[in-house]
Amino acid sequence: MPIIESTYKPPFWAKKSFVSTVFSGLARKVDGVEQTRERITLPDGDFIDLDWSYSEQKSKKVIILLHGLEGHAQRPYITGTAKLFNDNGMDACAVNFRGCSGEPNLLYRSYHSGSTEDLEAVVNHVISKDAYSDIYIKGISLGANMALKYVGERTNLPKEVKAVISVSTPCDLKGSCDALLSLKNKHYAIRFLDHLKKKLKPKLNQFPEDLTINEYNSIKSLIDFDHVYTAKAHGFKDAFDYYEKASCSQYLQNINIPSLIVNALNDSFLSAECYPVKAAKTNVNLFLEMPKYGGHVGFIDKKNIYYNEQRALDFVKEQ
Repeated sequence: MPIIESTYKPPFWAKKSFVSTVFSGLARKVDGVEQTRERITLPDGDFIDLDWSYSEQKSKKVIILLHGLEGHAQRPYITGTAKLFNDNGMDACAVNFRGCSGEPNLLYRSYHSGSTEDLEAVVNHVISKDAYSDIYIKGISLGANMALKYVGERTNLPKEVKAVISVSTPCDLKGSCDALLSLKNKHYAIRFLDHLKKKLKPKLNQFPEDLTINEYNSIKSLIDFDHVYTAKAHGFKDAFDYYEKASCSQYLQNINIPSLIVNALNDSFLSAECYPVKAAKTNVNLFLEMPKYGGHVGFIDKKNIYYNEQRALDFVKEQ
């Protein structure tokens, strides 16, 4: 499809990427979302927690929400979408990836950008409820890459899965990692690495045969983390093998349901390869919108409804 011309116009104070990104991540509050937790068991014996919220009227439509790196289902970028969809007659199933719901997961492995087997388990579980005819998926950042990879690598999607919305999508993981490790993003990289290492540390005692103290202490950067843990725990040769195989960019041409990518041009977490113009122009199901502003998941707009949230709702209604 042709590239979509964006209509997003942020308030004047939110035009800078750093301001919109930090405000949205640390200062935004979303009230009025009542979530009910459900735990499901995965095929390998581990678990994932789902946080459900519902529209006032019984609905046959649901949106599955996927958070970003070290996020969870209570982050404002998740609850903001859940609230908007609930207010418009649709239920929301907010996924907490393995180990992200406030309780350590059971296995040495956890989650990563390409772990679509976990998303598949969630989709199948939602279908098994026999309550929904229409399932939509919205991913943010890491979750956005996962959502697009899920629909792009499967030739026979469940008929209930109707559309995908991906926001601030690191379509090329190596490029996005390089961007995060640049000097301008040093503060973000340090914060992410601190969270990841704190969560990994208990696994030293739980799984001493998989992780040694020397290996743990060798982790000085996000690439180190992916070399030492992500790759080893999830069956990749090394970090670069993980980046190559888990990136959604290679699957975009195969997507056969309506899928919208909203990536801000001033998103400092994304490299040039994360704006798949060619794929969007050659796949009638792929829609690419590149607002001038928005930072990383920072599409601040009126009445605490973010632009990407309203776009997601509009895109779903169009289908």
